[in-house]
Amino acid sequence: MKTGSNDILDISHVVVTDRPLVVCDVDDVVLHFTDPFREFLLSQNHEFLPRSFDLIGNIVASDTRLEVDTAGVYRLIGAFFEAQESWQLPIEEVVQTLEALSVDADVVFLTAMPPLYSQQRRRLLDRLGLTFPLIASVEPKGPIMRQLNGERILPTTFIDDMAHNLHSVRQHMPDSLLIHMMPDSPLHLMAPKPQDDIVRARDWRHAEELIRAHWRPL
Repeated sequence: MKTGSNDILDISHVVVTDRPLVVCDVDDVVLHFTDPFREFLLSQNHEFLPRSFDLIGNIVASDTRLEVDTAGVYRLIGAFFEAQESWQLPIEEVVQTLEALSVDADVVFLTAMPPLYSQQRRRLLDRLGLTFPLIASVEPKGPIMRQLNGERILPTTFIDDMAHNLHSVRQHMPDSLLIHMMPDSPLHLMAPKPQDDIVRARDWRHAEELIRAHWRPL
């Protein structure tokens, strides 16, 4: 999710080895986002109305019912990311599944948020036992995935809830396994759909099955 901030990409802290690579989005893939954000808005005397797939134009003041302008929406998103440690919880079975996958693969988080809030996210993930490397960026994910993988010729997997991120990785890493994972929220039900051959995982256990099947030729 973009918030209008300039992003400076730095992945020097991430080291990948000679194992398969699993790259995961964070919001609504690893951590619940949509429901906590709606609860956060209520605490700020605002509401989200799921009228279309966009936060801008769909957040209103609780008392006046007037739409919040673009700058106001970005401020609310930033305030939520600032306070995320008090609001966001892990998706069911994600901790156990990623721990199991990390025995055989390198796991990296690629979160679509400004690096300004990466320390808060790092602390939250660490507290939950999700200590895998984190990249925070609002840039397209395909080039980042390509840069991260380098010249390695090993199985790669990318998991995201947004079609445009999956399509970006396909463009730059066509041999990657692409997994669509999203909650059944009113917002996501209005989201653009990924291309038909991109598989949707029902949950993290299903995602693990898909990933390990992708590794089998090894």
